[in-house]
Amino acid sequence: MPRERGQKVVATNRKARHDYHIEDVFEAGIVLSGTEVKSLRAGRASLVDGYADIDNGEAWLENVHIPEYLQATWNNHSTRRKRKLLLHKDEILKLQAKVKESGFTLIPLSLYFKDGRAKVELALAKGKKEYDKRQALKERQDKREADRAMSTKGKDW
Repeated sequence: MPRERGQKVVATNRKARHDYHIEDVFEAGIVLSGTEVKSLRAGRASLVDGYADIDNGEAWLENVHIPEYLQATWNNHSTRRKRKLLLHKDEILKLQAKVKESGFTLIPLSLYFKDGRAKVELALAKGKKEYDKRQALKERQDKREADRAMSTKGKDW
C-alpha cells in the first residue's frame, strides 16, 4: 500500500485568531488511539475549547473533541480525554517558560495529517481585550471597503 503524501486538514480553530494575539506557532505530533485516528480520517473533530498544558516536562492537549468512531465496539475512546503531544525537550522548556509569563497560553490552531501522521499546530498566544477585537474588525472592514472602492473605480458603467 502506498504511503500518504501531502497535508489533509481535519479541523481548524478559526476563532482563535480573533480572540488571541498569536506570538509563535509550533507543530507537534499527537499520540492517538486507533479509533481516534479513524474518526479523524473521517474528518470529525472540534478544537473550539481546546488548549495545551505542560505538566512534568510533558505537553498535553486538553478539551479537544474527537467524537467516537461509529463502527467501533466496546474499545472506543472517550471524546475529550487528555492527549500527549510530541515535542522536543527544548521546545517544551521554551514553551513552559513563556506560559509562566503572565497572559500567555497554548491553543491549537489546526489538526491535520501530514504524510499520514496526525499533527497539531499549536500557537503561543496572548488573549485580546474587547477593544482590540473591535479595532481588528474595524481595520478589516475599512480594508474591504477600500479594496471595493479601488476595484469599482476603474470600471466605466
